[in-house]
Amino acid sequence: MLGGSFLVAVFRNTVSAGLMLSFFLMLDRPRFPMKKTILYYILFGTLMITTYSMWYLYGNSSFVKYAGISILPVIGIFCGIMSRDVIYLSLYKIALAFYLFSVCTFCGVDVARWGFNGNLWIDILVRIICSLIILVVTWIKFRKPFLNRVDFLVEEMDLFSSATLFVSVMLGAIMAYWPNLQGFSIFNMVRAFLILFMAGVLQFTILHLYIHLGQEHYYQAEKELLEVNEQLLHQQMEIMRESEKEAARIRHDVRHHTFLIKEYVQKGEFDGLMEYLDQYNSDVENQKVKYICQNRAVNSILSVYARKAESQGIATEIDVRVPEELVIRDIDWVAILANIFENAIHGCLCSGISENKIKIYINQKGNKVVIQCRNTSNSKVKFHNGLPVSDKGGGIGVSSIIKAASRYDGETDFIIKDNMFITSILLNINV
Repeated sequence: MLGGSFLVAVFRNTVSAGLMLSFFLMLDRPRFPMKKTILYYILFGTLMITTYSMWYLYGNSSFVKYAGISILPVIGIFCGIMSRDVIYLSLYKIALAFYLFSVCTFCGVDVARWGFNGNLWIDILVRIICSLIILVVTWIKFRKPFLNRVDFLVEEMDLFSSATLFVSVMLGAIMAYWPNLQGFSIFNMVRAFLILFMAGVLQFTILHLYIHLGQEHYYQAEKELLEVNEQLLHQQMEIMRESEKEAARIRHDVRHHTFLIKEYVQKGEFDGLMEYLDQYNSDVENQKVKYICQNRAVNSILSVYARKAESQGIATEIDVRVPEELVIRDIDWVAILANIFENAIHGCLCSGISENKIKIYINQKGNKVVIQCRNTSNSKVKFHNGLPVSDKGGGIGVSSIIKAASRYDGETDFIIKDNMFITSILLNINV
């Protein structure tokens, strides 16, 4: 710290706090609406700058030793409260912000002491330049890719790995603020530069590793869904082929039916004719491809699984009211509906009840799509953190349902009531 008046301390603290808060907010998914969030950040930043400037004024020696380290928990607690991300992701982002704050501080202080005899305005100018470069690069190059891939980090990182990253960043940054190592020398300057450089390279490498792992798992899940979708299409095509064969058979037999009708008419057996026509009409109707709704993906998926359920002796009741075109991807329909129906069939077969049934209701209301499935079940289904799990310890398809729903800021709910397993999903779409 190169000293200066109270106003200089205010200005310097504004630069430091502004860098950390702005950097965290750029990479964050706030808990509150953005306007409200920015207001909270401004109020907190103003209070923090005032408090630290007063500390500088009335306790300069302790401020020089401990202000840099103390800023981490103060800003960290506030940012953690404001964020809706998991705690270990917030820890990582605040550690990264503190690391960049440390880089700016060292660049400002050491450049000023090395070539400008400790000129405090050079210190402040270098900090401002470094902070602006970091924030501009983060906004233009880093922010959007990070937010688009942050779910990969959430899936791949856990508390232990986040703590490891946090410690590695902190070791590099805290070394700069160690009270006994703040004297200026070429050795200390080179030492600090190498520590911060190595910590930065380590963080960049590990960050990309986690994102790459997350992308690999994502593509694997997409591949599995495509395979399920392909199976559904093959089954749907098989149904269509069977229907076409049956239609061809009916057309081939038309002349025989015509001959019988003439016989009935010629003999005046009109009651027999009416009975024969009713039977013929019933036979034709039973061979139709089951049509559920206008949406092709939904219709195909539900038709295939309804046929599968009925072949197992399970009664199905399907009420679908969605338009032909929706912004929901076909592959997400597969992930949600195929897994719901598959789990429902499995639940019915394991229920121990003679009469099983599955009821599916899908409806669009404004910009929301409501999906509910009720199936016969026993009361022995186990739940963990509100999610059903199989006897082997994992909920079959549940994770795929939740992940697909999350793409539309969806909500999922799984409960058992009156020997019925109820799956409820709410998707938010852009109409």
